[in-house]
Amino acid sequence: MFTPASSTARRRTAVVGVLAAVLFSTSCAPSEDRTVEAPGVGGQEREVTFEGGGHEVSAGFRSPENASGTVPGALIISGSGPTDRDGNSRLRPEANTNQNLSRVLADTGVASLRYDKYGSAPDFEPPDSDDPVDPRIFDEQVVAAYEELIAQPEVDPRRVLVVGHSEGALYALRVHELIGENHPSPALVLAAPPGTRYLDLVDRQVTEQVRVAEAQQQIGEGEAVRLLSDVRTARAMIRAGRSFQDSDVPQGGVLGLYSPANTDFLAFMDSFDPVRLAEDLPQGTPVLVLWGEDDAQVSREDVDRLMTGLDEAERVDIADTDHIFRYYADQPGAAVLDAERPFAEEVAPALEEFVDGLW
Repeated sequence: MFTPASSTARRRTAVVGVLAAVLFSTSCAPSEDRTVEAPGVGGQEREVTFEGGGHEVSAGFRSPENASGTVPGALIISGSGPTDRDGNSRLRPEANTNQNLSRVLADTGVASLRYDKYGSAPDFEPPDSDDPVDPRIFDEQVVAAYEELIAQPEVDPRRVLVVGHSEGALYALRVHELIGENHPSPALVLAAPPGTRYLDLVDRQVTEQVRVAEAQQQIGEGEAVRLLSDVRTARAMIRAGRSFQDSDVPQGGVLGLYSPANTDFLAFMDSFDPVRLAEDLPQGTPVLVLWGEDDAQVSREDVDRLMTGLDEAERVDIADTDHIFRYYADQPGAAVLDAERPFAEEVAPALEEFVDGLW
């Protein structure tokens, strides 16, 4: 999800879902209890810190209740934008996707580590320079977080899985390359994973969201046409390696998305085709794909395409749930409050069955 930010680093990391607030402005009606209970018992949690990409990274490590000996460990990788360890951003401050996944994993007997993605920590201080952040910093954070996970005394380094949510699934699909041959290739859980190249996914999301905004008369027809034209032009220019200064795309980018500060990251992520990444996984890599059937960001067609590269992967589609695996009902005029919508009950048995068959 993307919202403009004051710092270059925050602008750089917040990329997908330019008009997401439009889609999230209507959903299910508030519950009587207002805030629903988090899933699972929750296990035991402690704070950890480590160095990643030249910066100190804060993280939370959660272990199962009353675990004896070592247990499997999971690294949870956030989705797009400056998303913190719990899966929250300024646009969705109560999504808690990662936190909910960690609680469910703890109930399944799996410890987990989730970390504050670069640019998301409450005490984050942006760099003095206005230069774009090197996109490889996010790769380096993944590697450092993996090392921190398997360094925990509760974790068996031979039994590891990587859980990537949304954009995080692209890192999960590459994690075997990032961690190197010194570590066994982990099992993967791809939650709401993209199935097309990055800029094609952005194009579809922006197109759908602009059309929604136009239908709701939040923008006019002329503005909608201009925005969509700018998006297509910007996509073509990034893929051609051209500067935005050579075009009529407004300086500052399309709604703050296609800007010079974001170009390196967008080009880097767009260089990966999820299907090719899936086909290049080490032979025999166990993979579970989770997808909510009411996901407004990742379509069924996206997931279907990804599955063409995952011959033996398990797939669980969860009805009436959205991109963050909370139950969703399309009732126009009802305010969306993520904290009021339960986390999908179907996630727990899907993870438990998958984990039970791994080791």
